[in-house]
Amino acid sequence: MKKLLLTVFLLLTTATFAQEVDSFVELLRSDVKTQKKGIITAAMEFSEAEAAAFWPVYRNYELEQDKLGDARVALIKDYAESYKTMVDAKAKELMDKSFKFREERLKLQKKYFQEFSKILSPTKAAKWAQLENQITLLIDLQIASELPLAEKPSEQ
Repeated sequence: MKKLLLTVFLLLTTATFAQEVDSFVELLRSDVKTQKKGIITAAMEFSEAEAAAFWPVYRNYELEQDKLGDARVALIKDYAESYKTMVDAKAKELMDKSFKFREERLKLQKKYFQEFSKILSPTKAAKWAQLENQITLLIDLQIASELPLAEKPSEQ
């Protein structure tokens, strides 16, 4: 009976932990979005007309970026489950997904640079792209600093 209660407790704890991680990710995402909007607003110095044109397109960018972010979170969770027991096939799979993520993110940024170039000047669109890149690099650095390096399990 005690083993059953312990097993049920562990399963509930694991499920709760997964939900907590997802909730934490959503809180972080919301905070980052708020901070990014503040940085973009301050740095871009939009006129009223530019702001009216920019923000609806930017919201579409955020929606597409969120989908990529969900894929990245799933990749990080997969890595977290595997890094201590990494085998070559899993390492290759994870790296292939990581490269695909980066390609998709770059494709999205290129797409929206073109979109912003239509509604803002290309110079102002380039300024947005630079800001986006700098913010993305900071986020990537933070994530990279928290992830342990992959190791093949030692053979005992």
